[in-house]
Amino acid sequence: MVKKRSHGEGSLFKRKDGYWVAQATVQGKHISKYFKSQGEARNWLHETIKQIGDGMSLLAAQTTLEEFLHQWLISYQNSIRPNTFNQYAGLIHNRIIPALGKIKLKDLSTTQVQVFINSEVKRGASPPMIRYIHGVLRRALNFALKWNLIVRNPALGVSRPRIIRNEMKTLSDDQVRSFLSSVRGNRYEALYWLALSTGLRQGELLGLKWSDLEWSTKHLHIRRQVQRQKGKGLVLTEPKSAAGKRLVVLSSHTIGALQTHFNLQIDEKIAAGKRWQENDLIFPSTFGTPLDHSNLSKDFKESLKRAGLPEIRFHDLRHTSASLMLMQGVNPKIVQERLGHSDISLTLNTYSHVMPSMQESAAEKLDELLVPIDVSNEIKKVSEPAPTYSVPDHD
Repeated sequence: MVKKRSHGEGSLFKRKDGYWVAQATVQGKHISKYFKSQGEARNWLHETIKQIGDGMSLLAAQTTLEEFLHQWLISYQNSIRPNTFNQYAGLIHNRIIPALGKIKLKDLSTTQVQVFINSEVKRGASPPMIRYIHGVLRRALNFALKWNLIVRNPALGVSRPRIIRNEMKTLSDDQVRSFLSSVRGNRYEALYWLALSTGLRQGELLGLKWSDLEWSTKHLHIRRQVQRQKGKGLVLTEPKSAAGKRLVVLSSHTIGALQTHFNLQIDEKIAAGKRWQENDLIFPSTFGTPLDHSNLSKDFKESLKRAGLPEIRFHDLRHTSASLMLMQGVNPKIVQERLGHSDISLTLNTYSHVMPSMQESAAEKLDELLVPIDVSNEIKKVSEPAPTYSVPDHD
C-alpha cells in the first residue's frame, strides 16, 4: 500500500522523457514542477518545502504573478490617485505581465526580476522609467508578503540603472524681469506673477479659486489642483501630498496684479454671456471652465520667445522661484513651506546648486562678526600720560 504523503513532504523522480519532476504536498494537494536537471528539481523542492514550513497555503502555491497582480490592482485602486492607478495598471499589463506573469508567485526569483530589468534596459527604457516599473513590482510584492503568499520579496536586491539628473534650468533675476515685462497686458500676466513669486505648481495655479484668497491679509490657501484624468477630462483633485495643502503669503505687487486680473475677468464673463460656467476659478478658460495645461504651456513658450529667453518648461518657473528665494537669503524652511515639500531635505537636495552662493554669503557675514577690530591705536592713546600745561600765576 502506497503511503499518502503528509503536508510539507516531497518527492523527486525522473520521467521517461528525461525530465525531472519535483512534487510537494500542500494541504493534502500535490504541486509539481518539471526540470531538465536533477539539481534544479532538488533546489525547487527544497525551497518549496521550506516555504510550506513557513506557512505557505495551497492558494499561494498555485497563484501566478499575473493572477496576483490583477487582484492587487483591484484591492489597491482606492488607495491611490486615479492617474497613479492608471499608470500602475498600464505598466503591469504592458511590461510586467508579458515578461513575468506566467511564473508562479512562489517561484519568482530575484534573478528572474533582474533579467526582466536588464531586458528593459536593452529595449531602451529610460532609467527613471525602469526604476518606476521596478518600484511598482516591489510595492505589489510587499503586499504579497503581507497576505502570506510569499516569504520574501524577490524584487529586493535588484540592480537598477543609475539616474543622471539633468542640470536644472532656471531664469536669472534679470531674465525674470525681462519675462514679466514681455507678458505685461497678457491674459496670464497675474498667473505668471503668482508662479514666480510663490513657486506654485501649474496644476495648483489652475485649481485656485477666488474664495481661496484673503485680500486683506494677502493670504492664499492652496487646497486643490487641476488634473487630467482618463475618461473624465480636467477635474479638480486633492493636492499632490498632505504638505500640498498650505497657506502662502503674497506680496503687495502680486495682490495688485490679481486685482487687475479680477477686473479683466469680469469683462470676460460679460463677453462670454450664457456660455460662461461659473466655477469661481482665478485662472479659468475664457468660458469659466478649468484651463487646459496645453493652452497655458503654448502661451508660455511664445512669451519666452518674445522676451528673447531660452526655452524652459513651465515647471521651471517653480525652480526659478525657489532658487531666487534661496539666493536672497530666505530661510530654506520657509522655501519648503511655500513650495509644499513634505520634507526640508527634498528642498535642500533639489536646490543644492544654490548652496555655494549661500555659503559665500554666510562666510562673508561670519567674517564681519568674527574678525577682530584693531583697537591697538586706541589703547595706546589711553595708556599715554596726559600732556601737562604750565598755568601762569595770577595776581
